[in-house]
Amino acid sequence: MSNYKYPNKLSFFNFLLRSTSIAKNPIPFHRKWFDEKGDSFAIKSPFYGHIILTRDIDFTKHILQKKHKKYHKSKIQTHYLSKYVGYGLLTSSGDYWLEQRRLIQPAFHKEKIQNLVDIIHKAIKDQVSQIKTDGFVDLYPIMNELAFEVVAKSLFNFSAQKEILSRLQFIIEKLQLFIVKELRMPYKKLWYTLNGDIKYHMKLVKESRAIISTIITQRKVSKAKHDDLLDMLLHAQYEDGTTMADTQIIDEILILFVAGHETTANALTFTFKLLAQEKEALIKVKEEVAKLDKQQIDPLQEITQLEYTKCCVEESLRLYPPAWITDRVNIEDDEFKAYALKKGTIIGSSIYELHRNEKYWKNPEAFVPERFSEENRKKCLPYFMPFGAGPRLCIGNNFAMYEMVLTVSEVLKCFNIETDEAQIKVNPLITLKPVGVKLRFTHNA
Repeated sequence: MSNYKYPNKLSFFNFLLRSTSIAKNPIPFHRKWFDEKGDSFAIKSPFYGHIILTRDIDFTKHILQKKHKKYHKSKIQTHYLSKYVGYGLLTSSGDYWLEQRRLIQPAFHKEKIQNLVDIIHKAIKDQVSQIKTDGFVDLYPIMNELAFEVVAKSLFNFSAQKEILSRLQFIIEKLQLFIVKELRMPYKKLWYTLNGDIKYHMKLVKESRAIISTIITQRKVSKAKHDDLLDMLLHAQYEDGTTMADTQIIDEILILFVAGHETTANALTFTFKLLAQEKEALIKVKEEVAKLDKQQIDPLQEITQLEYTKCCVEESLRLYPPAWITDRVNIEDDEFKAYALKKGTIIGSSIYELHRNEKYWKNPEAFVPERFSEENRKKCLPYFMPFGAGPRLCIGNNFAMYEMVLTVSEVLKCFNIETDEAQIKVNPLITLKPVGVKLRFTHNA
């Protein structure tokens, strides 16, 4: 294929002029260029070659589902991310990824997650009981702590000390911030090497792996049985009957921490902020939660019956998807509609913009949980991708939904919530982070 054809081009010079602002927050620029150039546009970068950004549903499904074998995760994830968080499900590609996915998938089947619900619920209750009711408080740290505890308890149940887990939490957050700096400003790589930044963060990587290695060793020595994810990872067998090496287990655990706690903390922060702003929706959720609370049913039954609560969580995920952008690179030349794409083209699909594209959503900027009600959801689901799509759909999607619905229920059983600011600010790092969200919690009368 010699005559390559790309979507409307944006000059790299135009991009470079704004690079500092884009590094801080690319979303306003994406919106501007989508509006000017159409639902897909291209840039030719001296660092990464051809890059396409899209908010088109067909193009997104083409790379994630229909032609997924031609499209691997880009070096951004398989190389840059993996050196910090290991070569696990999120960062691996090809045959190795498929083998790992088949091995780990059973642990995340609905039935298995249902076994974890009691552990998840207890961790949520413990965290919610610590929420303070003195004025407006920063919401994200509370949700971050809660989500980290849920992942930690689900992974390790009772086999890790609080101080050790806090250290792990600190390291993971530090690494994520630095990964974003390195990705957004590749031209500063030499400076990061000279000023010791890379050396410092690689030291943190070593420490995080040592922490998890110690937990694995202690579990193996103790022979204790815990119905948690670590037990599953230790005992999962490949087709030939062998199990994962410790280094592989460490990779997968780091990925589960990185992918599993921060995305949920972000999503919960956005959900509570939106509910505090949208009083009608908040009243409906509180009524649904109170009604079920009187019935004293177990957490698993509660999840299935909190229908409107789930709609609110899904609508929050539509407006503020934590995995706000996903990328792929074609491993051979490809064609899509009028485009002819050279091998090695990076395609970034903006889930954030796709979820707000007027072609697919009526009144896309508004918070309307009813979109996801039983009678409406069929119209929405083809354009709803908060957990990705295709074979690489997020393995923890059921886990995350259970955790979020139970958290919203538990918080609103205990508290009323208020906000004093209409605006919602975001910081698009590897995940879409909320900025400066403050809520006031007051005990229910």
